[in-house]
Amino acid sequence: VQLQASGGGLVQPGDSLRLSCAASGRPLSKHALAWFRQPPGKERELVAAISRNGASTYYPDSMKGRFTISRDNDKNTMYLQMNSLQPEDTAVYYCGAGLVIVSVVRGEIDSWGQGTQVTVSS
Repeated sequence: VQLQASGGGLVQPGDSLRLSCAASGRPLSKHALAWFRQPPGKERELVAAISRNGASTYYPDSMKGRFTISRDNDKNTMYLQMNSLQPEDTAVYYCGAGLVIVSVVRGEIDSWGQGTQVTVSS
């Protein structure tokens, strides 16, 4: 599956943003999905993961509360709603696909999107 992330941009602290990850080449429903991010000078980290049918989601403790992952398999698209953005959320955000939610949470990603830049600054 090929993934294309979009929706990043420059926003102010407190703003909201929704990222999208569109898939092609294979039905998205065959993959568990996740959003990762890589802040400047830091390692890539998991933001959220979602199961194949969307029934299960996972957020690391540090990401709970302001981020919501969702998917629309009919549209072959995954989303990340981000609210109350802060400067520390500045990063390149990547979408990834894997076999099942447990594996994508572990970072076992078979396909990566190209990344979209999110910059939070006043």
